[in-house]
Amino acid sequence: MESCSTGVNCMLAVFLVLHLGLTSSMAQQIEQQIGIAGQEVTLPCTGIPSDSSLSPHTVVTWMYSDTVIWRMENNNHWRKPGAVSDQFQVTSTNKELKVRNLVLSNAGIYTCKYGSYKARTSLHVFKLTVSLDGHFLQNEVPELTLMHNSPDPKPALSITLFNSNNNVVTPETENKSPQKHILNLKKLEPTDSGTWVCNVHSDSSLINQNISFVMKVLGFQDPAMERKYATADSTVILSWHLNFQKIKWNKGFTGQVNWKQQESAKAHELLDFNVTALGEQHETRKSSHLLFEIPERTPKSTIQVKLPKVHFNHSGQYQCQLAYKGRHVQSNIELVVMKVSANPVGPLSRGVKMTLICEVSGPLPPKAHLRWERVNGTQMDIKNSKQHEVKLEVNISAAGLWSCHLIEDNDRKISLHYHVEEAPVWINYVVTGASIGGSVLVFALLCLCIISGISWQRRRQRAKRMAQARQYLLENKTCQCQHWLKK
Repeated sequence: MESCSTGVNCMLAVFLVLHLGLTSSMAQQIEQQIGIAGQEVTLPCTGIPSDSSLSPHTVVTWMYSDTVIWRMENNNHWRKPGAVSDQFQVTSTNKELKVRNLVLSNAGIYTCKYGSYKARTSLHVFKLTVSLDGHFLQNEVPELTLMHNSPDPKPALSITLFNSNNNVVTPETENKSPQKHILNLKKLEPTDSGTWVCNVHSDSSLINQNISFVMKVLGFQDPAMERKYATADSTVILSWHLNFQKIKWNKGFTGQVNWKQQESAKAHELLDFNVTALGEQHETRKSSHLLFEIPERTPKSTIQVKLPKVHFNHSGQYQCQLAYKGRHVQSNIELVVMKVSANPVGPLSRGVKMTLICEVSGPLPPKAHLRWERVNGTQMDIKNSKQHEVKLEVNISAAGLWSCHLIEDNDRKISLHYHVEEAPVWINYVVTGASIGGSVLVFALLCLCIISGISWQRRRQRAKRMAQARQYLLENKTCQCQHWLKK
């Protein structure tokens, strides 16, 4: 019996030793927590009983490194003088420490202690800064700065970026140091707007943290350079679609629309506009150099210029420019106008040729050309321009409907028609009669000239002979007089 009691006591002693060892081992473990600057993190006091199980005389202490920042004894709370009351808060139930509005200097070892028990937490703090406060204009280059603070030793970190479409983004450049990473990205497009994710990973410290941030890219939903074709005397509306409502920009900005006929010409400001932080849009007409209108009803987030009757000299470059905090971005529309004409103008008489002229106002892209063709005509009635030609002429002798097409990449962009009327039959007879009459008249005039020439030649010869005769008679008379005087 005594032997059995001794065995039981030995087993209890062994169990107690193991339990104390396990408790001691757990107490020595350091839990790791990740915090983001500006946010909140909760540090647990692992293993502490609830308030109802604690003795009134239990002392609970929170320490940062070796400095006491919070203490509870006999249900009285004490906070380190100078500690920011709003940043540190201990929950009443399980004595968790909440650190609000984190800063990099909050990183370190935090210890929760009650009795002989200690719970230690290693806090890593990351701070991600996006240049220009995350508000960019189209084609601007963002810079991301990731700063890290933690207890020594500092872990080696790797960073992976995911854009708003969850695609991996490779930085153009990356500068690394143990506590600071600077990443420069590529030029941004409006489609890059949205929530991005920066994934921070470390194998040595078992860190795998996602940091979300918002990128807003103000710009145009249209291409940076667009070419628009129009026919003379048609109505043209030029539109620029902005994305400020789509991305919820919520900041005021301004803009203007300019026009210049050639690259080297002076730009004329057609209108300016401003958009308030509430998204209200206002336009003001500025120029009288061009006959244009601002449509009363336009789609949301759209700037429009209406040319009610476009002329050949209205062509050129129309530029819409946005301005925000001294930075600018623009989108251009190249307006190319086509016109057709004929020489001579009027009905086409039988046997007479006419020249049709098709002309565009500006240079064409490499894969574009002009084409004249007669509707329902033959292959012989088709003529194409050469590369870079902006004017195409065709000599025709057949009446009908002729069309000039501007073709780019085998796609007809615009067409303009010219109807060549055939002259009535009586006009043909008049023309024929006039031609014959003209020929007869010319022949008669020619004969008259010949007859007049012959007659004039004869009169000249007769006058010459008479002059010679008078000279001869005069000489004979003089001789006879001299002979009579000698007698």
